[in-house]
Amino acid sequence: MRMFDLPEKLFANPTWHALHSKHHRKFAKCAGDACRYPGEVVPLAAISAPGIAAMRQLYSLFETGESAWIVGEEYAEVTGLVREETLECLQMMLPGDVVVPDTETEIVKLSDANAGEMVALTTLAFPGFFRQRTCEMGSYYGVRSRSGELIAMGGERLKLEGFTEISAVCTHPAFRGQGLAAAIIWQVVREHRKEGVVSWLHVASANRRAQELYLRMGFEEVRRVTLHQVVRGP
Repeated sequence: MRMFDLPEKLFANPTWHALHSKHHRKFAKCAGDACRYPGEVVPLAAISAPGIAAMRQLYSLFETGESAWIVGEEYAEVTGLVREETLECLQMMLPGDVVVPDTETEIVKLSDANAGEMVALTTLAFPGFFRQRTCEMGSYYGVRSRSGELIAMGGERLKLEGFTEISAVCTHPAFRGQGLAAAIIWQVVREHRKEGVVSWLHVASANRRAQELYLRMGFEEVRRVTLHQVVRGP
């Protein structure tokens, strides 16, 4: 693992740094040492460092019943903010010397007008993570069937200075095995190379199928992180 390729300062707490970047500052809802994306954008939140005061500030940013995921190994418990689930993920990056191949797959650019289709498709793979306004976080691309149905997609989520996350990569179950996900990832990577940013991603440690795809493409595992889902109780 090459720790230096994804700076520890940024990637141990990527949501915090994305919300304070020039790219996503417009989304930030903040209270002291806590911040979050609006719920209709993406269920991600962060605190600057573990501590009771920061967790109380995070609590103040949620309505009753709202939840979000925060990255970190451990957090203080505060009344009213309940931890529901944990998810271990790998952070992977694509080295700059990996050659991007040409693909023959017809890929289309997606926009806000396609949000409903994107939510429906991603719900088949990871329900709840992709929201109505997630597509505002970056550029998204898709593949359509002959009948016009959106059958594969992927795009950008967290944007850090010099590093952009590839996310929401999924293919409809009826169309898997055709290389559609890889074709879309390469499209995103091409755009990143033009912009001069490094492509990286999160993948659940239990999702061996996706990990194998990324490794074949040349992505390298950099570190493991834990996501905690917290919800504001009544």
